[in-house]
Order: sequence, then structure tokens, then C-alpha cells
Amino acid sequence: MKFTTPATTNPIDQMKIIGRPVDRVDGPMKASGSAPYAHEQHAAAPNAAYGYMLGAAIAKGRIGSMNIDEAQRAPGVISIVTAANAGKLGKGNFNTAKLLGGPAIQHYHQAVSLVVAETFEQARSASQLIRVKYIKEKGAFDLAKAKPSATKPKDKDADTEAGDFAGAFAASPVTLDAHYTTPDQSHAMMEPHASIASWEGDKLTVWTSNQMIDWSKGDLAKTLGIPKENVRLVSPFIGGGFGGKLFLRSEALLASLGARVAKRPVKVALPRPLMFNNTTHRPATIQRIRIGATRDGKITAMGHESWSGDLPGGGPENAVQQTRLLYAGAGRMTATRLAVLDLPEGNAMRAPGEAPGLMALEIAMDEMAEKLKIDPVTFRILNDTKVDPEHPDRRFSQRRLIDCMRIGAERFGWNTRKTEPGTNRDGQWLVGMGVASAFRNNLVMTSAARVRLDRNGVVTVETDMTDIGTGSYTIIAQTAAEMMGVPLEKVVVRLGDSSFPVSAGSGGQWGANSSTAGVYAACIKLREAVAQKLGFNATDAEFVDGSVRSGGNSAPLGKAAEAGELVAEDTMEYGDLDKKFQQSTFGAHFVEVGVDMATGETRIRRMLAVCAAGRILNPKSARSQVIGAMTMGAGAALMEELVVDKRSGFFVNHDLASYEVPVHSDIPHQDVIFLDETDPMSSPMKAKGVGELGICGVGAAIANAIYNATGVRVREYPITLDKLLPKMPAYI
Repeated sequence: MKFTTPATTNPIDQMKIIGRPVDRVDGPMKASGSAPYAHEQHAAAPNAAYGYMLGAAIAKGRIGSMNIDEAQRAPGVISIVTAANAGKLGKGNFNTAKLLGGPAIQHYHQAVSLVVAETFEQARSASQLIRVKYIKEKGAFDLAKAKPSATKPKDKDADTEAGDFAGAFAASPVTLDAHYTTPDQSHAMMEPHASIASWEGDKLTVWTSNQMIDWSKGDLAKTLGIPKENVRLVSPFIGGGFGGKLFLRSEALLASLGARVAKRPVKVALPRPLMFNNTTHRPATIQRIRIGATRDGKITAMGHESWSGDLPGGGPENAVQQTRLLYAGAGRMTATRLAVLDLPEGNAMRAPGEAPGLMALEIAMDEMAEKLKIDPVTFRILNDTKVDPEHPDRRFSQRRLIDCMRIGAERFGWNTRKTEPGTNRDGQWLVGMGVASAFRNNLVMTSAARVRLDRNGVVTVETDMTDIGTGSYTIIAQTAAEMMGVPLEKVVVRLGDSSFPVSAGSGGQWGANSSTAGVYAACIKLREAVAQKLGFNATDAEFVDGSVRSGGNSAPLGKAAEAGELVAEDTMEYGDLDKKFQQSTFGAHFVEVGVDMATGETRIRRMLAVCAAGRILNPKSARSQVIGAMTMGAGAALMEELVVDKRSGFFVNHDLASYEVPVHSDIPHQDVIFLDETDPMSSPMKAKGVGELGICGVGAAIANAIYNATGVRVREYPITLDKLLPKMPAYI
């Protein structure tokens, strides 16, 4: 099915099941511990051996020699895989560095060997007996030092300009020119990167924790040099990804190599200390923002430049993209520069680009509002736009930023905010409120599904879509139930298997809308097949309460499959509506903080997110997505930072003891409001994404609240005690 014209009335609009706060259909399995994650596929891959990965002890250089003799003689050892004996290996389309290093080493903790043994403890112990001599080379590990050598990426949109930015900025009576920094950050998901691999002849099956099944199936085949059809990836349950599991990673490749040599299944899970340096992370940024405005608050110039770093061949953190679309202003420019750093690979983390970009932009907007002596909410509303500022003839399909701001301000009690920083005190706490806009582009991806109907009226959905804790099982079941007119208990959903039709996968906030649209397309075909079997007119057939009705006739849905199961498969493909209309999601974040006058400790007291993201398919799971994202935003604002050893080139705090993330006591009650909205330009579901919108702007809202509480403006994240205390008001 091709989606080339705006959606009109369709079965989803009934909203008998879609749009309801349905409990997670996979919830009982998760709560009881019976949901099999990648490392727990004991029945599917019995008698599995264990693999333990050894990571490189240098950040850049070469392996001079590697002696594995003692390790091979260790108890329980079955085999040891290295680049020297693994055979010729390629590199996947989505990998920057090779997943198995040697002799060249590209980053610290790059995999250099895998020890396969009967038990995990034996494999780990033997890995310590491998003797590696490294030849170090000088590397670049400091973004600030590498900034002057940064170059323009190949992306055609690395630099953009509309109007005369330089002239407009120079002529503006009120201006801001400020620098902001965000640090390297880790996904720090609970479930580690884990895989079990098994070969049957030349056919490989990998049970893995991965967000994008088809991408990784292709990359694994390419890396191993085998046909794609010889690889099967299975990933029915994933314990968190946040972008860190979008791509093929080393544990899946090493499990495959180990299983080939051991001639039995091999399971590999990365220990926590290896995850931070071996896998991907969110890259640090240095950002410069310039804003010019008239004295009455109209923006006339908007400039945003960003610097980030990655390994050779990698890409930038696109922190300027939201600035191109969020506010009005005739003179505009953005620029992105990429430095070569020999740190572990930088790549996607929840809301890549917009999350760190808004951490800077939305502080700058507050600083500008203060210069203008305009309320921060009013300033944002004043500079709203209904068209793409770079292309004024291109309208937004839906844009309700003003509604988000006004509704949020009223609900949060914004009118009680003290405009003079540092003047609201509650005992020993200085109290402040902050606001920030939320923005994330809406993306749609081609997505396919297969639906089956049996004689009992049970509908089974099969698609390689993954569920990373987001509720994919539930919203896909809701979609099929709505389309086929059956209760949820009559729907079975099977996900995360590359033998199923290729879906959008889980990433980029495109998963829910795109995968359900694929199910919609397949169900349209199944409805037509059912009507034909029953002799009904497909154009007026109604699917209601387990029955099909047409022209005064009615029959049970299952009757259409009496002679045998009916199967339909289709793919939702998209035309150019996303080019004709700018499709984006919007929101507003409001935060209240308390800052201890004596210690500088910051405590979040209240949080509110107001979101405009098209039709909300399941308000309960969507709320969970947003409050989880808000929590990640709080971590980014106050504590998360991968500390770089700039001499040796690695992240020092590579465990959950020293890489701090928020815990329950750090997060107060969070409120979420979804605006009643549909976007017919997006898909037949009229939905958009929301899982990444929830983190966009949160960090800046907290930073702005801290400033309102204390009068201390911090432009370098995270906002820790050392940055607050020297400038705090006197403790009286």
C-alpha cells in the first residue's frame, strides 16, 4: 500500500481499542520473568558454551604480538577467536570501526579476542591469560583541542543559510552570542548487549538484543561474507536500547565466530565495564548560538554552530537541526563541524541531535528573553511560525507549540513564578521554575506485516518489529483488533524475527507510527480476502464484535477461514507528503527545582510535559515513554557525563557505580498532557512519534529553573556542584 495522499476516514478512526490506555499485553510475561531475553534462549539454543570478550588496552595503535597458548590450555577452554584466525571479515554499513580489532586498534576496548569455554567463569579467567603487546600511537581525545581542525561533513545540509544572517545579526538592537557544551553520554540500559549464535551447516541463527533486525541481519552477513538469506536474527524482547542497539555490535559477531569454531551454540554478553567503551555513545558537543531580536522581542537573526567528534569515517552529532525549524526569523544560519577523535564510536542516543541541541538552544532562548525583559513563555510564543522558516512556502502539517506552552503554563502555575532570580525561598532551598520547548521531527519508514486469520477468529500478526520496552506488542495488537473488529484477546502478536516481513524497526521515534501503519496495510488486504470468501462487498463490509456485516448480511469472522487459514501481507510505503509538508512533533517542558543555599544540591520538585504528537495510540504506554524520557533528560542535566581520560583515550567511569543516572529518589511525580490531535499527513494511523520528544528540552528547562532559583547561569552540562557553588548567593 502506498500512502501518497492525506488520510481520510478509515477503520482506525473508530477508536474502540486504538487510543485506549490498554495494559501491556506482554506485561504478565515481563512481571513473571517468563519473557525470554537474548541471553536466556536456553530451549532454542541448548548446551551453549560461553564467550568472554577481551578489549584492547590502548586507544590507538597496533597489536605487536598476541600469545594465546596459556589461555588455550586453561580448564574448559574450547576455542579462542582473534583477527588472526577469524578469516576475512568485512565491515557493516552501519559500523564505523571494525567489530574485531587487530592488528590495527581503532579505540579503547575494541574487541581483540573471544575466549569460548564451558562456563562463563572459565572463559573470563582464561581471557586474563592472553598476553598482548601493543604498539601505541598518538591519538586525539579532546574535542576542545581538536575543534580548530574540525571540518565540514559531507552531508549537503551541514551548512544552511536563509536570508542575510550576518547583516541581520549586526543590525539587531538586542543580541546574544554564547557558547554551550554537552558531554559524552552513555545509553546505560539495564540489559547488556547480549547474543547467542548457532550454526546449522551454513545457516546462522542469532538470538540477540537489537532494535533494527533487518539492518543488523544485513550487516552481519556482510561482515561474515555470507549471503543475507543465510542469516536469521531473533529478538522478541529487548531490555532497553535508546539507540545503543540500533546496529550490529561486537558481541553478536563474536558469538557467531565462536559458534562456528566451537560447533555448538555460543552466548556472549558484554560485562558492564566493556559496554561503555566497546559500544557506541552520544558524542560531546561544543555549540555557539547567536540570536538577534528587535526590542519588542521579534527574532531577526538565528545562528547555531556545533562541533562534535568521531572516529575516522564517522558522523557528527547534528545538534543544529531543530534550530532550522523551531522559531521564526528571516536571517538564519547553521553550521556543523566534525573533528576526528580516537574515542569509541559516537552514534545515536535517544533523540540524537535534538536532545543536545535543545539543551543549548533553549537556554539561549531564556537568556534572550531576560535581555528583552520578556517572559520566557511569551517570548517563545511571540516567535512561533506556521511555516518552515527556510522555505516559507512549506507549511507544517500540524504545529501546536503555542497550545503546548499555554496549556502547560496554566497547569503548572507559571504565573506564580518569581521573575527576579534568587528571590523565592522555601527554608534553606532556593526555588525556581524553568521552561523549554520540545521539538522532534516526525519520521516515517517503510514497514511490512503479515496477518493470519484462523477458523476460530484469531488474528495473528507477524512482523520483525522489535519491542524495546516501548509497548510495540500492545499497540500492534490494538491496531489489528481495531481493523479486524475483534477483542484484544483474539489477537496474537509475534515480533522480532527476521523470518517475518521487514518492519520499520525501533528507532528515531518512527517505530510506533510506521509499524502500526504496516499492520494497517496488511489488515486492509485481509479484510478484502475475508469479504471475498464470505461473498460480501469489501467496500461496505463492517468488521464489528468478531463478525462481518454487509448489505444486511452477517457472518462470524472465523467463518471466512473454515476451509483453511487466510493470510495477507503488505507493506506501507510513503510518497512525498513529508516533502510537501513539514512534519514535526512539539511540546513544552515545565520544571520546578529547589537548590540548597549552603550545598548547591539541586532537587527537582515538579515536572510537566505537554505533547502534541498526532494521535496517541495508547495513552498509558505513551505516558510511560514520556516520563522515562523526562527522567533521562534530568540525568543529562544534572549528572550524566562520560569522563574522558585525555591522556589514554578512554571513558574512565565505565560502570553504573561511577556513571551516574537518576534513581527513584531523584525524580518527583511527573505529569504528562497529550493534546487531542491527529495528523492525516503522517500515515493512515494519523499518529506521530512521542518516545524521543519527551527528552527534548528537558535539560534546558532544568537549567533555566536552576537559574531562576539561584541567579547562576551554567552553560556547561551537567550542572554539578562545582559549577554552582562559586557563584551562589550568600547564605544568610
